[in-house]
Amino acid sequence: MAASKGDFWYAAMIAGLCMGSSQSAGRAMAGTLAPQRQVAEFYGLWTFATRLASIGGPLSYGLITWMTDGNQRIAILSTSALFVLGLLLLMPVNMQRGRQAAERADRDVAVS
Repeated sequence: MAASKGDFWYAAMIAGLCMGSSQSAGRAMAGTLAPQRQVAEFYGLWTFATRLASIGGPLSYGLITWMTDGNQRIAILSTSALFVLGLLLLMPVNMQRGRQAAERADRDVAVS
């Protein structure tokens, strides 16, 4: 729990910046890696994944808070750890190679 209103608003601002930037960067990434003929499918999958995450995040936060007898600090630290884990999982993604694969798929369809 935040010790003061200022601490709460500071934490809320950091969380909002992280969540907003990750959402917009992920959406741009999905569009970049999608072949033109499959953009709608990629965005449909993206929407499904983000909606699933929007259920799982609060659920896991609430579950961790409940399991620790209301300790919100542990729940926030767990949520932070999940963000870091997500970042680590995305680091090996080669955007240039993915975009080239999407362009190759577009060319293959045009040739057929």
